[in-house]
Amino acid sequence: MGEIKIVGTAHVSQASVDEVREAIREYKPDVVAIELDQGRYAALKKQVHDPSVNEVLEAKNFTQLLVQWVLAYLQRRIGMDMGVEPGAEMKAAIEESEATGTPLALVDRDIRITLHRFWRSLSIIEKIKMFYALAASVATVDGQEIDVEELKQQDMITVAMDEFRKFSPNGAHALIDERDAYLAYNLDRLRQGHGKVLAVMGAGHVQGVERYLAAPETIPPLEGLVQDVKTRRWGLIFGVIVTALFAFLLVTIAFSGVGLEVLGMALLYWVLIHGLLTAAFTLLARGHPLSAATGFAVSWLTALNPLIAAGWFAAIVEAKIRKPAPSDFRKIFEAESFSAMMKIPLFRVVMVAALANLGSTIGTIAYFFFIFPVLGIDPATVISQGLANMWLAITGLFGQV
Repeated sequence: MGEIKIVGTAHVSQASVDEVREAIREYKPDVVAIELDQGRYAALKKQVHDPSVNEVLEAKNFTQLLVQWVLAYLQRRIGMDMGVEPGAEMKAAIEESEATGTPLALVDRDIRITLHRFWRSLSIIEKIKMFYALAASVATVDGQEIDVEELKQQDMITVAMDEFRKFSPNGAHALIDERDAYLAYNLDRLRQGHGKVLAVMGAGHVQGVERYLAAPETIPPLEGLVQDVKTRRWGLIFGVIVTALFAFLLVTIAFSGVGLEVLGMALLYWVLIHGLLTAAFTLLARGHPLSAATGFAVSWLTALNPLIAAGWFAAIVEAKIRKPAPSDFRKIFEAESFSAMMKIPLFRVVMVAALANLGSTIGTIAYFFFIFPVLGIDPATVISQGLANMWLAITGLFGQV
C-alpha cells in the first residue's frame, strides 16, 4: 500500500498556491489528487458547457441555484480581497501535474449531489436561517478584514456555512462530513494502486479525511454518499393541507349562516393577499411589472395546487422579457459584486422565481392567521355552527332518501 501526503489549503490564499507547487515538486508523487469533481474541473479549465435557459426553467431548482451562486460569490469576493482567484491552488496543482507528467485524480463528490443532499436535509426553519446567514454574509463581506491563517483552518464552504452545524447537524453532515468520507474513499483506493499520492484539499477536510484513512473500515459505503436523499415531500404535504384547510374554511362559512357576502370576502382576500405579496416579492427581486402582474394573477390558484408554483409563471414571463443567454452563467460566476449579479438577466429570472414563491407561501400563512379578524367573525362560532348546519343538511338529505 502506498503513502499519502495531504496539503491543506485555503481556497483564496497565495501562500496555499505556493505551498501546492512546492509540495508537488519536492514530494514527486505518482499521482496528484485534488478536491474537485468533473464539473468544477471543467470550469477551471474553461471547458464547461453552460445549460440553456430552458433547461434552468424546466429544472425548477431555483432556490438551490441561488444558494450555489451566492456561495460562489462569497468565495470569489473574499478571493478578490486577497488578490487571489478562488480555486487558484487547485489550478496550480493541475498545472504542476501537467508540467511534470504526473497523473491527476479528481476525488471530490459532484457539487450538484452535495448541494442537493444538503438542501434536502434542511427543515423549513433551517432554510430560513440559511437565507438569513447568506444575506448577512453578502451584506458584510465588502470591506471585511480577512485572516488568511484562519481561512487555512477551514474549508471555504465551511467558512460560509460555519453557523449551520449549530442549528443543522444534518446540513453540516452533507456539506462536510460526507465529503470527508467521499474524499477518503477515493484516496484509499488511490494509495492501493500507487506508491506516493499527494492530496490537495481544503484545510477544513484534513482532520476528517485523516481520521478515515487511519481506519479505512470506518469509511461508509460509497452508494450511501451519492444516492438521492429520501425525505418526505413536505412541499406537497403542505400544499395538500393548505387546499384541504381552504376548502374546509369555505364550506364551514357557507353553512354557518353568516351570509354570502362574508363567503365572497373570504374568497376575495384569498386572491388579494396571495396576489399582492407575490407581486411585491417579485418587484423586490427587481422583476418586471409584467412578471409581478403574472404572479398576482396566478398565485391564488397555485397556492391551492401543490404541483405548481407562482414563481414558475413569473420566471417564464421574466425570461421572455429579459432574454437571458447561456453566457449569463459565466457572467454570474465572474460578477464582482452582488449588484453586478442583479444586472445579469438569468440571475434576475431565478431571483424572481424564488422570491415570488416565497411571497406566495407567506401569503398562505398570513391568510389563515388574519382572515377571521379581517372578516370580523369568531372562528370557533363559524366553524362549530357551520359543521352543525352541514350535519343537519346531510342527515336531512339522507332522511328524504
